[in-house]
Amino acid sequence: MNDTAELANPQLAAAHADALRERAEFRIVPAKNRARMAGSVAAVALIGIVLESVLGNPRWGWNVFAEWFLSEPVLSGLGRTLLLTALGAAFGFALGIPIALARVSRSPLLAGCAWAFVWLFRSIPLIVLLLILNNLGYLYETVHLGVPFTSIVVLEVPTTELISPFLAAVLGLTLNHAAFSAEVIRGGIQSVDHGQLEAAAALGLPRERQAWRIVLPQAMRAILPTAFNDLIALAKGSSMVYVLAMPELFYTVQIIYRRNLEVIPLLMVATVWYLIILTVLSAIQVYVERHFSRGVKRGVTPSAFGALLESVGILRGGNEARIDPRSDAKDPAGAGVPAVQRWADQRDGARIVIQQVSKSFGTLKVLDNVSLTMRPGSVTVILGQSGSGKSTLLRTINHLERVDSGLIDIDGELIGYRRDGDTLFELKEQEILRRRVEVGMVFQSFNLFPHLTVLENIVEAPVALGRLSRAEAQSLALSLLARVGLEAKAQAWPRQLSGGQQQRVAIARALALKPKVLLFDEPTSALDPELVNEVLDVIKALARSGTTMVIVTHEIGFAREVADTIVFMDRGRVIESGPPAQVLNEPRHARTREFLSRVL
Repeated sequence: MNDTAELANPQLAAAHADALRERAEFRIVPAKNRARMAGSVAAVALIGIVLESVLGNPRWGWNVFAEWFLSEPVLSGLGRTLLLTALGAAFGFALGIPIALARVSRSPLLAGCAWAFVWLFRSIPLIVLLLILNNLGYLYETVHLGVPFTSIVVLEVPTTELISPFLAAVLGLTLNHAAFSAEVIRGGIQSVDHGQLEAAAALGLPRERQAWRIVLPQAMRAILPTAFNDLIALAKGSSMVYVLAMPELFYTVQIIYRRNLEVIPLLMVATVWYLIILTVLSAIQVYVERHFSRGVKRGVTPSAFGALLESVGILRGGNEARIDPRSDAKDPAGAGVPAVQRWADQRDGARIVIQQVSKSFGTLKVLDNVSLTMRPGSVTVILGQSGSGKSTLLRTINHLERVDSGLIDIDGELIGYRRDGDTLFELKEQEILRRRVEVGMVFQSFNLFPHLTVLENIVEAPVALGRLSRAEAQSLALSLLARVGLEAKAQAWPRQLSGGQQQRVAIARALALKPKVLLFDEPTSALDPELVNEVLDVIKALARSGTTMVIVTHEIGFAREVADTIVFMDRGRVIESGPPAQVLNEPRHARTREFLSRVL
């Protein structure tokens, strides 16, 4: 029955409504899966058999188990096991981090030494390593501190006095754990998308801040599962120190059952304590992983235990920074306009001069003697087919790509280099990051930091660089979000936004540093057609702000509307440049005409 028939015949409409009410009262019976039901019955039967076998067999000696489970010798051995696990894990991870960083270093010597360490200590069985360390006194009678390759000795100690069985155990567990954890950490670092590093570098964040605030929190998602596996293996592997006659849990149990001959009950004492240790570690793993997975899923179901940890400050909730959008910092002078908003409005574009820039990737020449000048406050749109060098040229402006030859300066200041006569000295990374702050960049794939909320994404750079206090930065961020129509999304995770919304947040993040130049690398190419206009509208509004803008895009209509100058590139060369009316309507070059005939 269609809607027209119902309107024409009220009786039919009433009958249809009655039918709907009847259907709403139907009882739904789920389909039965006989194989699943049979499997469940078999599992229940198996559990019952195992429990009856374990609890009903007197030879398990549960009374002996109960007698020794909380005895002083067992608890003392348990404490030593926990201490060895904690020290091995702490020192192992502390040593594994620099080894992992050395493995990804550009220095072949550092990378080679780190690889050799990992290869050696992953290859040696733990029990062999413990015995070697405990018997170092046979190889080296003394351990001395002094000047290498000379006879100058400051301190000298007999090896057997220095390396006790406990120290040998800690050293062995540390070296073994460091070799495995280094590879786990290296894998986690390499799992972070390279665009995250580029986004952090484009914002001018210092290297240390990039590592601890951007890279490691994301790497932890890949590191944690394997790291906890290694930690659990370390806890169990600590039983290997029995070869050093150390009274840890397993060795203590051995001593007891050799005296009373109750082997199985005493082994069950050790087994249950190991189960308790590993269960606690597994529970901790669940909540630590959940903490570092914030923002990965569109929605996270909170747990009661997680809420308890957040309430006492052990875990930090994702929305701890609740900001009232109406609480902007007011102008002390009482002008009625927030001070930070006026700060955001002060935009002076910079002059960009590109002189004979060339860039190659191996044998492929991507930029070939490119020269351009972009006046302050202008909007330049770069067109061209894929692979013509547009994005590479854009990335050389803020030195994300180093040029092979040529110069780029912004307001007379070279990017990436210091000039001394006819010689160019490449700047250190810290100085490059400082100059890069003046050049905001919006990436094709957004490159928002997924573990930070929308508000935190925008606040991060101004606070890290000391440009604004956190309160001022939050007020500015809300102002910028209001400009791009996303003030209500301040506490959302990037994953919870549409592509168009993510790109608008990326624009707001770039604007937070009040750059003199804004670079847009195909800002709409990763968006669905329906989302393109909402981003283009924001860029159009920015085009009137006075900031110098360079935009790589395939949107010809948008280019015609906002550009002061259009540049057409092909095979790494600037083929033609000029006003939109001239380049788009009356192109001089045949290659430009051919390109436009295909896209218009």
